Amino acid sequence: MSMKKGDKESNQSAAGRRKFLGSAAAGTAGATLAFPMIANAQTPKQMRFQSTWPSKDIFHEYALDFAKKVNDMTGGELKIEVLPAGAVVPAFGLLDAVSKGTLDGGHGVMGYNYGKQSAIALWTSGPAFGMDANMVLAWHKYGGGKQLLAELYNGIGANVVSFLTGPMPTQPLGWFKKPISKVEDLKGMKFRTNGLAIDLFTAMGAAVNALPGGEIVPAMDRGLLDGAEFNNASSDRLLGFPDVSKICMLQSFHQSSETFEITFNKTKYDALPAKMKSVIENAVEAASSDMSWKAVDRYSKDYRDMQAKDGVKFYKTPDAILQQQLAIWDQVVAKKGADNPLFKKVEASMRAFAERAMKWDMDTNNPRRMAYNHYFGRKAPPPKKA
Repeated sequence: MSMKKGDKESNQSAAGRRKFLGSAAAGTAGATLAFPMIANAQTPKQMRFQSTWPSKDIFHEYALDFAKKVNDMTGGELKIEVLPAGAVVPAFGLLDAVSKGTLDGGHGVMGYNYGKQSAIALWTSGPAFGMDANMVLAWHKYGGGKQLLAELYNGIGANVVSFLTGPMPTQPLGWFKKPISKVEDLKGMKFRTNGLAIDLFTAMGAAVNALPGGEIVPAMDRGLLDGAEFNNASSDRLLGFPDVSKICMLQSFHQSSETFEITFNKTKYDALPAKMKSVIENAVEAASSDMSWKAVDRYSKDYRDMQAKDGVKFYKTPDAILQQQLAIWDQVVAKKGADNPLFKKVEASMRAFAERAMKWDMDTNNPRRMAYNHYFGRKAPPPKKA
């Protein structure tokens, strides 16, 4: 059979293509891998997160803010979806769910995992030797805290990668039926808190019940709690505390320097490309700064509005109670560290950093109340002319 010129050229062209693909397969395995890699790059990687917060809480908003930063910074290559507390597991079940891979990650606080290893709560509970939350984050990143936390999680078999973020302001002593004027007022009180603050308030005489954020106000409404603390003006207002109490006591050492924790399942995190891990690490710190700025704006507005619109009265916790907290805290940590070497190791690391950082901080920064009183305090009326 004779072959036309066009058919011959067509067959030669097809043969050429087969020869190129064949030689690529035989000689350069990397070339054959390039084809599916292109397809994968076009398919966004999905991660399902859960927070430990109700969807209406500003804390869940912080979780969404972090996810948006990652999603935007990766150009859509990684898409994190954040569900509210209870969507997959209860709030206190987040660490286990992330560790097992039931969830790819989560947004919560370390204090909710206090029962697994009491040293966890040193990052979230207590006076932190006077440091604020931003200083605790400094210790965590530059003073050895991060390495200690990795050791801690490895010790309890948690298959997670942890990032601390979002420095919280000092949390109120709590919401009560009447002002708390002395330590004795707490004796026998049915009270909600979490972390090592459970041990602190128990030692102060309260009957403590650790509840997740979304369950506190309903419990107070039903009389199951006489008092409770959660976190801040915006969260407390959104969760409905002013509906069940009109008295809030400000300042306390039980949780004066807490931060948020973002966790990833370690197996899934380790499988991510180095570039994507770098984006996540930087998004954590960007979200941390953004959260602290947003908190100043939102908390101050809700603090003002709860007084002006909700009829809430705020009182400063008496110094005698604060001093008692410090004294009892020393007893709590001494007892916890007696048979827990890692607890003592974490506490010693934090103490050493705090001694140096606190002296610098107090010697360097101005007394803010002096400036506030100068500009906004009530000024004495001018003397009357004789």
